Amino acid sequence: MEPVNAAIIYYSSTGTVHALAAAAAEGAEKAGASVRLRKVPELAPPEAIAANPAWARHIEDTADVAEAALDDLEWADAVLFGTPTRFGNPAMQLKAFIDTTGGLWRHGGKLAGKVYSAFTSTGTAHGGQESTILALGNVFYHWGGIIVPPGYTDPVQFELGNPYGTSHRAADGPPGDVPLRAAGYQARRAVDVAAALKAGRAA
Repeated sequence: MEPVNAAIIYYSSTGTVHALAAAAAEGAEKAGASVRLRKVPELAPPEAIAANPAWARHIEDTADVAEAALDDLEWADAVLFGTPTRFGNPAMQLKAFIDTTGGLWRHGGKLAGKVYSAFTSTGTAHGGQESTILALGNVFYHWGGIIVPPGYTDPVQFELGNPYGTSHRAADGPPGDVPLRAAGYQARRAVDVAAALKAGRAA
């Protein structure tokens, strides 16, 4: 059987979600998947970015990361979305990308039957981590996706404490050992389920 194709598609302004996405990509690769790490386009005005040195620096630091395209979704067997929270919802940059998927959804159900999972970061301890991941779940329902959360299926999840998906409080600094391990585990779990589905469909 061909390896699972896993797309890690994210938005990150100052680098927190990018770090989680990179850990997820590494986890997916260790699980044997072919991986595409993709960022969605930045839509914020230049003056807003320039006013935050960390934001401007992160854009420079990730200039080599390819931007997400609809082909990445069609190619993938498993998709993990990463986003900071914006008032308990995904960032508008990721939402704008999702809003371009109507053609794939409408014609032939090309988004259906795939494995989906999500991760996030917030500025505060209770800043909408769960609601942001649940909001992305609403998208996956419409697509006919198979939602695969990490749950409490690995010891790292008891350290992290979020069964919905990997999350981190950015005020604590860059993601440390626990959220990075959790992101890697979440991606491995998504790939493992996608592999089982792929094998079952081929049988």
